[in-house]
Amino acid sequence: MAAKSGNLSINSENIFPIIKKWLYNDHDIFYRELISNGCDAVTKLKKLDMMGEYTLPEGYKARIDVIVNPEKKTLTFTDNGLGMTADEVEEYINQIAFSGASDFIEKYKDKSNADQIIGHFGLGFYSAFMVADEVHIDTLSYQEGAKAVHWECDGGTEFSMEEGDRTEVGTTITLFLNEDCLEFCNEYKAREVLKKYCSFMPTEIYLSKADTKETQIIKEDEKREDDEVLEVIEPEKKEKKKKEKKEKKEEAGEAESDGEAEEEEEEPEEEPVKLKIKKRPELLNETTPLWAKRANDCTKEEYLEFYRKVFHDYKEPLFWIHLNMDYPFNLKGILYFPKINMEYESIEGTIKLYNNQVFIADNIKEVIPEFLMLLKGVIDCPDLPLNVSRSALQNDGFVKKISEYISKKVADKLSGMCKTEKEEYDKYWDDISPFIKFGCLKDDKFCERMNDYILFKNLEGKYLTLPECLEVKPTDTGDGAAEGADKEAADGEAVKEAGGAVDENGEKVEAEVVTDEDDQAKDGEEAEEKKEKTIYYVTDEQQQGQYIKMFRDNGMDAVILTHNIDQPFIQQLESKNEGVKFQRIDADVTDALKSETDEEAAKELEEEAKALGEIMKKVLENDKLVVKVEKLKDEKISSVLTLSEESRRMQDMMKMYSMPGMDMGGFGGEGETLILNANHPLVQYVNANQEGENVGMICEQLYDLAKIQQAPLSPEAMTKFIARSNEIMMVLAK
Repeated sequence: MAAKSGNLSINSENIFPIIKKWLYNDHDIFYRELISNGCDAVTKLKKLDMMGEYTLPEGYKARIDVIVNPEKKTLTFTDNGLGMTADEVEEYINQIAFSGASDFIEKYKDKSNADQIIGHFGLGFYSAFMVADEVHIDTLSYQEGAKAVHWECDGGTEFSMEEGDRTEVGTTITLFLNEDCLEFCNEYKAREVLKKYCSFMPTEIYLSKADTKETQIIKEDEKREDDEVLEVIEPEKKEKKKKEKKEKKEEAGEAESDGEAEEEEEEPEEEPVKLKIKKRPELLNETTPLWAKRANDCTKEEYLEFYRKVFHDYKEPLFWIHLNMDYPFNLKGILYFPKINMEYESIEGTIKLYNNQVFIADNIKEVIPEFLMLLKGVIDCPDLPLNVSRSALQNDGFVKKISEYISKKVADKLSGMCKTEKEEYDKYWDDISPFIKFGCLKDDKFCERMNDYILFKNLEGKYLTLPECLEVKPTDTGDGAAEGADKEAADGEAVKEAGGAVDENGEKVEAEVVTDEDDQAKDGEEAEEKKEKTIYYVTDEQQQGQYIKMFRDNGMDAVILTHNIDQPFIQQLESKNEGVKFQRIDADVTDALKSETDEEAAKELEEEAKALGEIMKKVLENDKLVVKVEKLKDEKISSVLTLSEESRRMQDMMKMYSMPGMDMGGFGGEGETLILNANHPLVQYVNANQEGENVGMICEQLYDLAKIQQAPLSPEAMTKFIARSNEIMMVLAK
């Protein structure tokens, strides 16, 4: 062909500054773009062969070679794909074809955010000019009779194109790196970047160094046609070895025994001939990644090996989810649930996003649901609508569907485990609960799917689902209900003993015994539906130990919620489950913890509460304090402090969102109730000796003892408590 020169058809001379400055965030991404183009060329050639439009040469093996040359400051990419004709170079390289080029340049020439460039413009090849002063292309098309083409451009709008001397079908792109980017022709840097972007590309990628002096030793039968043999290494002869060994023994003054002679005769066959060859190019990628296989074809060891290799984490993950979807979009991947030490480690995970096995980015929030950012894994979605730099997504509706699908698959896996592998699920719960709880807060649909498979650990260390926690137990009804049940049972026995129902003449008749329970069954069912079901919980087993003991002594249960995320999480569950209420065990003293009192005794307690309340408020100088007197079943407990659930949650929220310096003191006493046990001698003493010498000291001690069971005392209060305790002991010692 005749030599040709001309101008690139781009309607502007500003295209290269735009590519260099705004098209990509990371300059090393040109590796990905050029190798992706090579993979596409190989894939197209294979497709033509399958369609019968081209016949691949015998022994054809698709590959891409990356050759670094630090001496010449060049970087070469060679593929054996379908190549290009002169007309195709003219169309795909010389004419940078995108609609509205001038508008595009005008719109983005003052922008610096790569994510603002939206659209498919086919500019991947031109990413080379981010690092190169000059780029050459040598290509030969697969088409019969095609001539090789050599193309050059120095980064401006001028190019030159002429007939080339390439003899094999495919394309070679040579980058003459600029002085600021010479690191990219360093072998170690090249390996690092290729591993980052190209570890799973579908065509084998080989890295080598031009004119390398490095060698490797292989066996003669391992030699390949493309190996450059530098030396043939002959094995040492047996006779020579025997003679050298004998001479060494003689020098050492040792005599050869018959046994040693026999041993030498039984020496194995001579070693094979070895070859010293020029170091072979290094294969850097795996063309069939684990996520591309079916889950049934993958072993546990393969999953673990993949996890270690990709994430460099040698702690075994808890379990994993293999994603595989063909409709309505193509998506494959593996999500691992890592074991996390919440106290010492960051809980941010890494989910790598791929497009046709080409690495795009880590943790793209549009695709990965926010709560799954805590996981580690890979997701490959060829249908992703990426922008030209592959660094941002376009179609929000489509991307949202992908995100919802991933969330659904995770929920399906977890709920399935809870149903069929409950024991394993229990073991994992403490580690995976932050993922699930965070997911419930961030994703309403995920929360709905997981509602019945959220676990709560009770006081006995047993894991219960939400429906199990809500099951009504006899202890939930309190003493009054139990007594009523006993009375009904007694009435039933009386009827039975009487021989059944009788008429007005005392004659026995066949009749149905109708009880109050039967009369009110329907009303009871309706009331039960509307009844608020309370789940009691503990946030600090040590601090709330006294309350836990009271619950256990009365056959009551509670769940343990110690993590920071638990407070917003239970509010979410309350909003999603009508009638469900979470209450900390120190929020109130339930009827089940109190002794039965009649109406007259209740009035007496009210009178006592008024008198003791006045004393307590005066001694403690706290007018907001509410004081009640109750007969608690545990006579050893003198006082208990409760803080209403609403007030405590409000306080927690205020502390969480308060600005530095905000005064929280005025809010602290709201909702606090001091419950004095009328069955305890100390309370009885105060009630009987309201003007006594030590009553003030006892009242303060009763309050602090109650307070210390619920929350830590302030430094000032703790100082007073210790001093007062010493004073009390001194009184006892006299």
